[in-house]
Amino acid sequence: MLGWFPGHMNKARRQIKDALPEIDVVIEVLDARLPYSSANPMLAELTRHKPVLKILSRADLADPERTAEWVAFFDAQEDTRALAITTTNIRELKKIPKLCHELAGAVRADRDVRVMVMGIPNVGKSTLINGLAGRKIAKTGNEPAVTKRQQKVRIDGRVALIDTPGVLWPKIEDQASAYRLAASGAIRDTAIEYTDVAIITSAELAKRYPAELTARYKLKALPTYEAPVAQEVDADGPQKPDFLAIAGFDGHAILKEIASKRGGLRPGGEVDIHRGAEVLLHELRDGKLGRLTLETPGDIPPPPIQNDEDSHLQSDA
Repeated sequence: MLGWFPGHMNKARRQIKDALPEIDVVIEVLDARLPYSSANPMLAELTRHKPVLKILSRADLADPERTAEWVAFFDAQEDTRALAITTTNIRELKKIPKLCHELAGAVRADRDVRVMVMGIPNVGKSTLINGLAGRKIAKTGNEPAVTKRQQKVRIDGRVALIDTPGVLWPKIEDQASAYRLAASGAIRDTAIEYTDVAIITSAELAKRYPAELTARYKLKALPTYEAPVAQEVDADGPQKPDFLAIAGFDGHAILKEIASKRGGLRPGGEVDIHRGAEVLLHELRDGKLGRLTLETPGDIPPPPIQNDEDSHLQSDA
């Protein structure tokens, strides 16, 4: 379980909650490569009574077939629309004000539709704001949490935008989501062991996109993974899922081969596994492996089963 909650993110949460009563529509910016993992459940709870436009950013880096699945998945939800875009494509951005008006419904003729833009750090939120405004309003960068405070801007189409700082949530319960977020660069490389992220990501890519992975790194084969027997598993602490077993491929062996081909072969035949991790993650983030999506709607875990005591506590809240 990955957990943190910096002070500025706690402040942002309060600001969002205070501003929401005056908001007509929420835009949630998601990474098209991981639309489930890049959706903040805390924001979903805060905005559950507002119509939402899901913007799947970086669609040019995502698998178009999987993106179509995600758009259909979100469009099927009540008071929700989805739009997959590249945030620097002006033609695609022009669709957003119209969708906001459709979601808002009847709004007084003498005021704009008020739209709050939300998203976790580093999903392209500030690039979207700047594109809609036609000028640089929000600071952009490839590091998480660039935006530090709320910003307001009026755009064409009678829409007033409120930008908010990127907000992560106190605990990422789903370990698979934590690794996908780390692979995409949405959270800092120091948040989870860097090499572990690359090992698990390479196994996932071997499962989902074997042709792209083997072609990019000229791999002769994708080694399968054999899970350790129960007696060999360290039982200390909470049991963690074996992601290599789930994927079915040996990410460590794949990463070693990538490293040996990309400057990670040291004197004496020693392989620098960290070099392989750098190559894989940097090239994945830059789109050099092709248009890839790290999850589908079918990967969304089922909701936890509530016991009678939980239900009673919620009904009393």
